[in-house]
Amino acid sequence: MTSSTVRPGARHILVAGGGIPGLALALALKQAHGPALAATLCDPALASGGSRQRGRAYAVAAGARRMLERLGVWERLTGAAQPIHDMAISDSRLADPVRPVFLTFGQDREGEDPFAHMVEAEPLVEALLAGAREAGLVLDARGVSGARPEGRAMRVTLSDGQSLAASLVAASDGARSRLREAAGIGWVGRSYPQMGIVATIGHARDHEGRAYEHFLPGGPFAILPLTPGGRLGHRSSIVWTERAADVPALLGGGPEEVLAEIERRFTLNLGALSLEDGPSAHPLAFGLARSYRAERFALLGDAAHVIHPIAGQGLNLGLADAAALAEAVSDALRLGMDPGGEDVLRAYERSRRFDVLAMAAATDGLNRLFSNDVLPLRLIRDLGLGLVDRSPALKRFFIGEAAGLRGEQPRLLRGEAL
Repeated sequence: MTSSTVRPGARHILVAGGGIPGLALALALKQAHGPALAATLCDPALASGGSRQRGRAYAVAAGARRMLERLGVWERLTGAAQPIHDMAISDSRLADPVRPVFLTFGQDREGEDPFAHMVEAEPLVEALLAGAREAGLVLDARGVSGARPEGRAMRVTLSDGQSLAASLVAASDGARSRLREAAGIGWVGRSYPQMGIVATIGHARDHEGRAYEHFLPGGPFAILPLTPGGRLGHRSSIVWTERAADVPALLGGGPEEVLAEIERRFTLNLGALSLEDGPSAHPLAFGLARSYRAERFALLGDAAHVIHPIAGQGLNLGLADAAALAEAVSDALRLGMDPGGEDVLRAYERSRRFDVLAMAAATDGLNRLFSNDVLPLRLIRDLGLGLVDRSPALKRFFIGEAAGLRGEQPRLLRGEAL
């Protein structure tokens, strides 16, 4: 790509960061407007296939799945998406001989769509990239080193020193976003005294589409069903939250010692286990951008918010950002308005701020409530789980929240066109 001059009124959207939310945003806008909109996605990871997330898997909620269906991405994931038919939640100590299930979630009606699917990162990114190429999105393997307003456009400097003009820059470059910092947008956050450990586990028995969430004193241990495969024929992804100080000892041994620690938490309900991929450990944090916008600049995904993985909603929040920003920009384009104008970006921020704050507060509160061994709290939370389990109305409410189907949603999350 060569340098370009700033053209007042130019219709060019540049997305910095090739993660799943950034790809979804760029693809949605390019599909909706075709040749009338120039769209570029920049990420150095594109030079090596576009994904740095080997071994990661995500729970894609029903609303996010509808968005991916509308974008033509879901059909490319045939055989790669495992429906979650139900979920069991237990609360115990690690040494307890029995882990009583206090709450189960499942589909209320036969034929009802699953509230979530498990999809591994690599096939999802590959499906988004295939859709992007088909739509004519420009995929640029250079990074964005800077962006500043210049007249009625943004002057974007790429990592090789060349520059181009864009009507709007959308930053999806991660929790440590350099573009967010350069735009002067503050960040409020803190680190948890925990780490998240992810791995793919093989097991001899079929999970039958059931997910488990074991609440243990060190943090939740989630077992999430994956599509068949591996040495034992069946696979699940684990998301294991543990005290950061304990992680080196837990993961410091050889593969047999690590698998033994996983077995203590996984249990042998699914038969013999094998370690298929991982584990890898990642620091956990809570963080929110003070604003989602600056002049001709918007944040989405982890660049805008980072939450605890206890509810598995991080990716779904990022896709909801992409859906909301795509809708605001698309509506402006159809009305002949400036897609990077202040009114457009204010509407985007207004549509996302409350939902993100609510989810961040909920996940932070759940982690505080469940990641401890304080007896009075254990009694209160187990009583609460039991009450929810006996209330069909409350169950439907929480399933709707987990599926991303409650409240006013952007059109793409409803499965509608932009």
